[in-house]
Amino acid sequence: MKYIKLLSLLILATIGLTSCEQEDDLVFIAYVPEEGISFSNIFLEEYTLTTATSKNIGERFTWKDAYFGVPTNVEYELQNSILGDFTDATVVGTTDGNELSITIGNMLTYAKEAGLDNDPNTENPNTGALYFRLMASPGTDGGLPVYTETQTLNVVLPEAVTGGGAYEVSTWGVVGSGYNNWGAFADAKFYTTATDGVIVSYVNLVDGEIKFRENNAWDSNLGDANMDGILDSDADNNIAVTAGDYKITINTNDNSYSIEEFSWGIVGSGYNNWGETPDAKLYYDYTTDTFKASVQLLDGEIKFRMNNTWGGDLGDANLDGILDADADNNIAVTEGHYLVTLDLKDNSYSIEEATVWGAVGSGYNNWGETPDAALNEIQPGVWFAENITLVDGELKFRPNNTWNGDYGDANQDNILDQDPDNNIAVTAGNYVISIDFNDADGPKYYLGKR
Repeated sequence: MKYIKLLSLLILATIGLTSCEQEDDLVFIAYVPEEGISFSNIFLEEYTLTTATSKNIGERFTWKDAYFGVPTNVEYELQNSILGDFTDATVVGTTDGNELSITIGNMLTYAKEAGLDNDPNTENPNTGALYFRLMASPGTDGGLPVYTETQTLNVVLPEAVTGGGAYEVSTWGVVGSGYNNWGAFADAKFYTTATDGVIVSYVNLVDGEIKFRENNAWDSNLGDANMDGILDSDADNNIAVTAGDYKITINTNDNSYSIEEFSWGIVGSGYNNWGETPDAKLYYDYTTDTFKASVQLLDGEIKFRMNNTWGGDLGDANLDGILDADADNNIAVTEGHYLVTLDLKDNSYSIEEATVWGAVGSGYNNWGETPDAALNEIQPGVWFAENITLVDGELKFRPNNTWNGDYGDANQDNILDQDPDNNIAVTAGNYVISIDFNDADGPKYYLGKR
């Protein structure tokens, strides 16, 4: 009996040693998360990088815990690659948590290493891609690391604008109860044109009165006391206007002027079900002498029309990038966020995927129950919207109707930030809204109540 017991113990010990050896082998080769590892945050279609916003968070990478089959500490390493294949991988940061952030300044550094710049006078592109991945390494047991799939971030460095591009901002502007409550915020801009002395403004007005003044000051201002189409400095010369979108032209050579209803917009099943709501208005960009709309489109079809009415509408029957009035000329579009550009000089147009900034909050759409109030990139880095109806509440700004990289103003200094408790209080009214991401002090914004 004693011999049998000893033999049994010897067999059990041998089995135990063999099991331990096999388990050690399994630990070494099988340290792979059962469900893999991937990023859990939502990425933007495009990231705008400016030096003015370099201190702001560009992206916050998040992920769920990696599990390697046994309890173990896990170290995470966020990596960047310029080439995209990670043979040149550099470490962005490490953590044992579930998130790592990079600033816009970090992204600008990577973009410059990738050969991008915002100088329109160089051959270097101002758009490109940055590549990131996450490596998860298990504890101290010698397991093999695992990686997420490569995440590509498409970036754009808005080209520096010098001298106004195609045309320039005039010293004259539109002021009055019909626009900015007689100077409560900046006057509506006029722009130079191809004709010397002729300036133009594309402006949304409300019921009221307007006149024209230089440099947002009352030193030099003109109206039309006789309503004869000639500007004068007479008494009681305010010009009565009704709500709508207008093109105002002034010939400073003889002080003649005209005010005509004018707007181009996007209509269709891909936007407003062929006119059930107002068309997506295109805004004038003086730097390119084109009209632009930053807009969220749906699966469907669109075309362009003037003044929200049928007659003279344009599509693209041949899909050659030139608008026409041919039959069956609707333009097919897919759901997404886009920058739409229309050049009325030759009827060319483009529809490009892009980030669309919008206003969201209890002061507009109850924090996202309906689409955000879209702002339009009227010049590189400058976003603008007008005729936005707000209610008493709070507001902030976010890209593409998502909570990723949203901005508010914690200090109430008109500089956007991503600090806690940064909702912006607003009161009910009709507003003009603008954000300038090029401002040296940071993303400056204003809310002009009319």
